[in-house]
Amino acid sequence: MAQSVNITELNLPQLEMLKNQLDQEVDSMYVPGKLHDGEHTLIYVGTGCYVEKTPEDAKDFFERKTDFLTKQMEKIQPALKEKHARKQAVMETMSQKIQQLTALGATQAAEA
Repeated sequence: MAQSVNITELNLPQLEMLKNQLDQEVDSMYVPGKLHDGEHTLIYVGTGCYVEKTPEDAKDFFERKTDFLTKQMEKIQPALKEKHARKQAVMETMSQKIQQLTALGATQAAEA
């Protein structure tokens, strides 16, 4: 079970680690793809297996795969939005702490 953490209680290194973790979690939600040869298509079907298909069969396969992935993305979208919101909150808290440290340093320098 995930624990709730009050990000205002974290120090800057902890906030940076949390920000990096959120970046990694968000980045791993996207998978790029490229087609290099339109005449000879190898399709990954899972478990290390590839199948050669005609361009028409490949198109049908990817249309079905796109429909499936679209439905999965709709399920993941709320989690992605939450992670972006958490990342934004972490970044805002980091900014506030940096401003506090800068102000404290300026105050101490003026008193010396």
